[in-house]
Amino acid sequence: MLSADELALLEAIRESGSLSRAAARLGKAPSTVSHAARQLEARFDALLFDRRRYRLQLTPAGHLLAQEAARLMLDVSRLTQRVKQVAGGWEDRLWIVTDEILEFETLLPVIRAFDGLKSGVTLRITHEVLTGTWDALRDGRADLVVGATNEPPVIPGLRWFELGVMDWVFAVSPRHPLAKAREPVERAAVLQHRAVVVADTSRRVDVRGYGVLGGQPSLAVPSMRAKIHAQCEGLGVGWLPRDRVAGLLKRGDLVEKQMADPREPNLLYVAWRGDHQGRALEWWLAQLQNKRLASRLVEGIDVAALG
Repeated sequence: MLSADELALLEAIRESGSLSRAAARLGKAPSTVSHAARQLEARFDALLFDRRRYRLQLTPAGHLLAQEAARLMLDVSRLTQRVKQVAGGWEDRLWIVTDEILEFETLLPVIRAFDGLKSGVTLRITHEVLTGTWDALRDGRADLVVGATNEPPVIPGLRWFELGVMDWVFAVSPRHPLAKAREPVERAAVLQHRAVVVADTSRRVDVRGYGVLGGQPSLAVPSMRAKIHAQCEGLGVGWLPRDRVAGLLKRGDLVEKQMADPREPNLLYVAWRGDHQGRALEWWLAQLQNKRLASRLVEGIDVAALG
């Protein structure tokens, strides 16, 4: 590892191309700089400076040493900052997993506010679907989960609070056969048509489909927004978040159907493991307990407004 003075010497010679100018830049006598250069070469047992030309230049070995030393110095500086950061109660990294049912765009103002803290914490935000969201917390692939559905499972140290309630509507394309079905629509009628579902990302083999009736054919899609578009195209049927499709229902792109077996609203949860709680996690938890933000996350973005 090079000292700061040795690194400064390499940079001064590389940029000035002259022993005297490098010495003036460093505020040292040329003889002192020359001696330091020879000591550096002796230390690495390599020719680092090309003295054969009018300009004093770094050899390829000298260039490599300068570049790698600068990188290492930067790494040490960053490591020092991270150590101070963690010693101050901030995490090195915060991994947030949202259920796909929440839209990333609604989190952008929160991320911007977090950046304003200049904490140095690296954020990693990914998403899972249904049981996969809880699995991420259980398996250590998340420090915080947002928008998880279904009842909280048994996880050591689990802590949670309710984010909000999501209402659902059974909606179909006006071109779909169920659009003209007699209401309330019975289970037997729904079974005759393909359901559009967002695929559960759980790795467990015992995962069950959500919103799919036994024996019903299904089309699994990657996101709720994809599910909405698929149902607008008449590719299948299913339950959709009411707030996300309000505009589509209003302009007739989707038709709401009254069902003989209505779907209960879903509670969405925020959850974390209480055994590792740093300042970044505490900040995010405080934001998510704000009722206005929670409502904005649960309501999401009306697809019709996206054009």
